[in-house]
Amino acid sequence: MDSDYTRKFQVPQERSSEMKAILMSVYASLKEKGYNPINQIVGYILSEDPTYITNYNNARTLIRKLDRDELLQELVRQYLSN
Repeated sequence: MDSDYTRKFQVPQERSSEMKAILMSVYASLKEKGYNPINQIVGYILSEDPTYITNYNNARTLIRKLDRDELLQELVRQYLSN
């Protein structure tokens, strides 16, 4: 394989508002239960282990509706646009 080749990665953008709503809900549930929401969400994203997310308010079920690649792409997009 040519070492100069760059593989393209693309994820559909139409789910942005749904992802934000789910992430905000999961964040709120983690915060209400006394967890550090950022640390817990990062742990989930890195490992895809749902036990990083509380079951409270169905947060664990909600976050599993998100595709991890789509979520990472949206987070990077938002970070770089601000």
